[in-house]
Amino acid sequence: MLPTLRVYSKKLNNVTLFILLIFLIPRTLQAAPGEDKQAYRIQQQLKQFVFVPLPRELSSLSPNQRRMIPLLEEAAWLMDGVFWQQAYGNKAELFKQQPDEESKRLLSIHYGPWDRYNGNRPLFPGGNAKPPGANFYPADMSQQELTEAARHNPALTSPYTMVRRDDEGNLIAIPYHHFFAHAHQQAANKLRQAAQLADDDGFRHYLTLRADALLTDNYQPSDIAWMAMKNNTLDLIIGPIEIYEDSFGYKASHEAFLLRKDSRWSQRLKQYTTLLPLWQKALPVAPAYKKEQPGSESDLGAYDLLLTTGDAAATRSIAVHLPNDEAVQLKSGSRRLQLKNAMKAKFDHILRPIAQQLIHPDQRSLVRYEPFFSNTMLHEVAHGLGIKNLLDKPNKTVRSALKELTWMLEEGKADAVGLFIASQLRHSEGWEEPRWQETLVTSFASLFRSIRFGPTSAHARANLIRFNYLKEKQAFSRSQSGLYQINPAKMEQAISALIGTLLTLQGHGDYEGVVALEKRYGTLGPQLDADLKRLALAEIPLDVVFVSSSPAPR
Repeated sequence: MLPTLRVYSKKLNNVTLFILLIFLIPRTLQAAPGEDKQAYRIQQQLKQFVFVPLPRELSSLSPNQRRMIPLLEEAAWLMDGVFWQQAYGNKAELFKQQPDEESKRLLSIHYGPWDRYNGNRPLFPGGNAKPPGANFYPADMSQQELTEAARHNPALTSPYTMVRRDDEGNLIAIPYHHFFAHAHQQAANKLRQAAQLADDDGFRHYLTLRADALLTDNYQPSDIAWMAMKNNTLDLIIGPIEIYEDSFGYKASHEAFLLRKDSRWSQRLKQYTTLLPLWQKALPVAPAYKKEQPGSESDLGAYDLLLTTGDAAATRSIAVHLPNDEAVQLKSGSRRLQLKNAMKAKFDHILRPIAQQLIHPDQRSLVRYEPFFSNTMLHEVAHGLGIKNLLDKPNKTVRSALKELTWMLEEGKADAVGLFIASQLRHSEGWEEPRWQETLVTSFASLFRSIRFGPTSAHARANLIRFNYLKEKQAFSRSQSGLYQINPAKMEQAISALIGTLLTLQGHGDYEGVVALEKRYGTLGPQLDADLKRLALAEIPLDVVFVSSSPAPR
């Protein structure tokens, strides 16, 4: 009995004592209210994700390939540590501030104390806002200051430099291979060790050149070598690659994908690469916007994800389209890698439940894994189509003109052109009408999945624009009970019109036009917002977190 009650217990009847015990003891034993709220908040945030283990069955690999795996994993985890520095800064110091394991798990999912799915708002009360340039630049630097300084020092906007201030406060550019010298040198050593074990000559050559690139920041030779690989079972994408983390739109983030090729599925997909020139000519735009020819050596393959780190883990990709270098794309084409197990996990845990909540019963059964796989594949194919250089300034790229808006517009273009390609396949391969409807309805249902990624995601912003554009064109209807149903004919017409709009903006590098497009169509209206909240109430995960049997170093 508590001390305060012991004194008075003889004077109280049993009923009164029972009431006091009920109301006082729990309040004596419970944690502080602030701690309770914090723990509850973290638990709710963790519930937004489903944790899916990655495969570890390696019996199909050769002895040398199995010996390579630990070396490639070590190199991959080094990229994870570098990305932490780029996205936030000192990971160890951050973890000291939130010592419990659930908080650390949440921080690891987001690679910092900001919610990637909620506009980068602080995960914890009282947290500071995330700098728009993450940790690539000084936190007090503005975009105007960067633009003005870069006129005299173009290295400031290189994809492969960190920007800091000198003793006088001026912006200076530090090459990645100097700033991250220790991690780059260690990773290069691991890649060279792995190269000595490679059974495939092309993979050996690529790993050797990639090791060189980490020490020089010259990635083009290794990109070309990566494009030339044809027969390797294992694959490793590693280094500074995508430019999503930097809101200013310049800096490449470090990441790694360790992959195992599915030869049977890859053979099925190979036929599509021969059709790239045909699809380029068929795009529903004026000839000037499709005069560039996609590289003839483009490759399309299916893979299983074995490990993902850095920016790749933060964005939780289900497909890869690389290299990003426009010169390599025009010369050698590009590779589109479909991550089969990652796609299946997102379909099973997220897309199918979304369809149950938001798609009309008459079309709900049309949301299937096969068209989800095909749509993702054709999205990646579509990245290689369209236009890379400006019409009136052929020596200037679309990327340099559209700056930080490049990737949002490019993701939207790939979605729309991917559906257009599916319509071409329908006519050329004699698809039955139900298969075409499966493609459209599955793609539409996936809009809700992507929009939930939040306003800091290029994919989410692109899909929000497409949703509102299709709504304006009456390509779908919504019942009073909140169930969506598409109109296939109007959907097809709207997609063609949207392609024309997007490719025109790219062809002219129309920065202001892209701003106006997003202002008109990029708003999350109250009705859509309510529908997305229904998904949260139904406890449908926001995303999948892939758990590797090769844990991150602590």
